Amino acid sequence: MRFTLNGSSTDVRAHPMKRLLDVLREDCGLTGTKEGCGEGECGACTVLLDGQAVNACLVPFGQVRGRSVRTIEGLRGRHPLQQAFVTDGGTQCGICTPGMIMAAAALPENATLEDVRTGLAGNICRCTGYEGIYRAIRRAEGSRPSALGSRHAPEARTPATRVSRRSDGRDGGSAASRKPQTAGRRVPK
Repeated sequence: MRFTLNGSSTDVRAHPMKRLLDVLREDCGLTGTKEGCGEGECGACTVLLDGQAVNACLVPFGQVRGRSVRTIEGLRGRHPLQQAFVTDGGTQCGICTPGMIMAAAALPENATLEDVRTGLAGNICRCTGYEGIYRAIRRAEGSRPSALGSRHAPEARTPATRVSRRSDGRDGGSAASRKPQTAGRRVPK
């Protein structure tokens, strides 16, 4: 089946009902996309399908025919989000990091803190309190290329809104305190 993978035309022979996640990892050797839950609830397997964040564990391979898939490897280690995650403490164990970065790469230009929170609602990190993740994404904004590689022109904007803190010192976005909202990117049409 022909599709575009990380900018290159690719032909992979795999059963059309095989999960895109398994095709990427097993048939294409791209192990950066992680499996967390296998049920579309954690976001560890997030990739971009035609520029939209999707859970690769829920996408049958047959749905990518003629379409474009971008994985963490497609960012080639040069994306400003990748550097910001390292410098701003947006990564710890690394299981969720590729999915977080891919979900963030699909955010709109000049995303607000609320846009970031909404865009990453389907990605769970069990190690951090999300503050470093939000900070990294906000820092990379303005200098980051879009998921498809073009650079956004930075625009003037108001100062970033602070993440509200709970009385126990954690931010309001810990995995234990919220249910992921993945309905918007479960299975593409």
